[in-house]
Amino acid sequence: MILGVFGRYVGLRFARTILFVFLGFFALIFLVDFVELLRRSGDVEGANPLLVAGLSLLRVPAVAEQILPFAVLFGAMVSLLNLSRRLELVVARAAGLSAWQFLTPPALAALAFGLFFVGLYNPVSATLKQRADRIETRLFGKTGSTDVDTSMWIRQRSVDGQAIIRAEKSSDAGAVLAGVTVFLFEPNGRFMERVEAARARLAPGVWTLEDARVIAPAEEPRDSAIYYLATNLAPDQVAQSFVPPDTVPFWSLPDIRDRTRQAGLDATGYELRYQTLLARPLFLVAMVMIAASFSLRFFRMGGVARSVLGGVTAGFVLYVGTKLVADLGGAGLISAPVAAWSPALVGALFGTLVVLNQEDG
Repeated sequence: MILGVFGRYVGLRFARTILFVFLGFFALIFLVDFVELLRRSGDVEGANPLLVAGLSLLRVPAVAEQILPFAVLFGAMVSLLNLSRRLELVVARAAGLSAWQFLTPPALAALAFGLFFVGLYNPVSATLKQRADRIETRLFGKTGSTDVDTSMWIRQRSVDGQAIIRAEKSSDAGAVLAGVTVFLFEPNGRFMERVEAARARLAPGVWTLEDARVIAPAEEPRDSAIYYLATNLAPDQVAQSFVPPDTVPFWSLPDIRDRTRQAGLDATGYELRYQTLLARPLFLVAMVMIAASFSLRFFRMGGVARSVLGGVTAGFVLYVGTKLVADLGGAGLISAPVAAWSPALVGALFGTLVVLNQEDG
């Protein structure tokens, strides 16, 4: 009975603290993003503060999702420090409860938060992000930084061999491309020719390249009003290759990943995103264990600031390591499951090892 009552008490305090921390981060991100969008929209016709605020609200959920691990880390540290400051942990230990017994409710709460954010929050935030990108493109002409190459790349296989297509812009859900460059290879992989075209239109089984210029080795460049290129791609498959993985809802990722692979396109980004979301609940549990490893001490004699700094540093190092491993997975140097699950496993094992050393010597 004592464990049940105390467990519910600790779990509810932990969940409430995490929610308050997350909402605080959410409000701060919204304020910063709103001010930045106001600055960008100063000379844009039709961009009033109400529209900008709505656009910012559509963008913020996807950004806030990325700082969820830090919200769990800070929330866990605040909860455990408050329990220690009020001597509640001392009383729990005196009643015979071990650290693992009063860490179980926070770990279960973090697991529940992870399942909620993956299964419900992520699909909503991804859908809002897609809508925000369309509004931002209509207002500002493009999204993101102007210093970043926003061209699109498609790899296809057909009866004519392999082809790599680069396009500056797309429209009609990927069926029409502009600023097109095609690199053609023979079935044996030998480079055949390069085609530059002003536009490319996708019809069943063929790309129609308009105002094309064909450049082949050891031949003079030649112009062609129409150039036909065989393809096995459908318009929806082309459109999928232009959709960033972080704007795809969790429940749609497996289907888009499989269809992208079937089309001969690179599905690494979708696979990595899917595995990362699957590992998110365990990653939040790892953040709880890291917070516990720095917050379970009795702070009557001081040392709170040092412990808090150590916990924040450990969480930040784990987060940076996660991004580094994700970049390696995105580049194909390691498999997507390893890149997604290894940081969560390492963080959970590290926190468990430290708590074991503190509690059991």
